[in-house]
Amino acid sequence: MEFFKIKKDIPFMRHALVFNVISIITFILAVVFLVTRGLNFGVDFTGGTVMEVNYAHAADIPKIRETLTGLGYRDVAVQNFGTSRDVLIRLPVRKDAGQAKISDVVMASLRQADPTVDLRRVEFVGPQVGRELVQNGALGLVFVSIGIVLYLWFRFEWKFGVATIIANFHDVVIILGFFALFQWEFSLTVLAAVLAIFGYSVNESVVVFDRVRENFRKLRKHTVPEIIDNAITRTLSRTIITHGSTQMAVLAMLFLGGETLHYFALALTIGIMFGIYSSALVASPIVMWLGVSREDLLPVKKETLDDGRP
Repeated sequence: MEFFKIKKDIPFMRHALVFNVISIITFILAVVFLVTRGLNFGVDFTGGTVMEVNYAHAADIPKIRETLTGLGYRDVAVQNFGTSRDVLIRLPVRKDAGQAKISDVVMASLRQADPTVDLRRVEFVGPQVGRELVQNGALGLVFVSIGIVLYLWFRFEWKFGVATIIANFHDVVIILGFFALFQWEFSLTVLAAVLAIFGYSVNESVVVFDRVRENFRKLRKHTVPEIIDNAITRTLSRTIITHGSTQMAVLAMLFLGGETLHYFALALTIGIMFGIYSSALVASPIVMWLGVSREDLLPVKKETLDDGRP
């Protein structure tokens, strides 16, 4: 299925250096923001107080958030838990108050707004748990990266694996850079979105690389840049259809999914946009500069003499 067909190949590789310079500058800026500003880790990573409360009727989530904001809590997660009457509240650590005092102050404010509220449980997530989550998240990224390189190595050639992993790290660091720059809350759901972008970008790279391998068989007289240009051009319609459909679903979560899914959808939105760019205009030029050739992808047939000797 194609919305349109492009008859003449677009010379992407002619401007490969420009695209990669833009990528390098964006990458460096993202790293600078990560180093100077850092990520705004949520309760899942930093520790804090988790409260479960129950109402006699359907809870008014926006009103609860407004009440907590009035107490000075900016980075607070409020969501329904199980039913519309049960609410889970996650509060960040405050050095000026203990766990018991925090829960007492919060419950007093909630009861003032609605006397039917009832406290079900209070738990404290310590910073040690947060450190373990950071380590597990980092290990997850490392194992995913190794798996991607091995998969593309066996399916294509090691140059494609190296190019893809560089492009994927490009996407991940830029996502983290946005969260550091604007100090958006980085939670476990955002980490899940980052891991999802890893697989999403790989899929797009595999589609382009499949067409590159096919072109090496068909376009015998073309140069490597021309083969890559043809591969990207011929998959452009598919890219627009696939990513456009995915982006519509993600934007629906972003604008209609509420605060719980907001940063998750925001990370996916940034990742999808840069994933399209990196798969075609970061990974492909790297493959070209690594010196990919027809011999790397196509088996060499050995000629034999009439008596069967090679």
